[in-house]
Amino acid sequence: MDVKGVLGTISFDGEWVTITKTPIGQRPAPVRLRAADITGTRFKPGSRLFHGYVQFLLPGSLAAGERGGLALGGRPPYEDPNSLSIPRKSNDAAEKLVAAVEQARG
Repeated sequence: MDVKGVLGTISFDGEWVTITKTPIGQRPAPVRLRAADITGTRFKPGSRLFHGYVQFLLPGSLAAGERGGLALGGRPPYEDPNSLSIPRKSNDAAEKLVAAVEQARG
């Protein structure tokens, strides 16, 4: 199960969530999270004007908050390794991925 985001992708194989961000000029550095280790998820659907996001919460770490401003549209910063911005066209796939992760984590 894959979700194409803004400058990256999120994939879920039933046990592991892999977030691969593709920064300009650098090689992709994937972050792998085991579904059983995830304590929560945050999903904000994208709209016509702003991108949304998918964020995974882990024990012992603070979730990166939403940044304000017109350019960021209330998303976590790009530097947050546990989140990815998504365009509006990826809302359905992202919602299904979040539901699958929630079900897998028990």
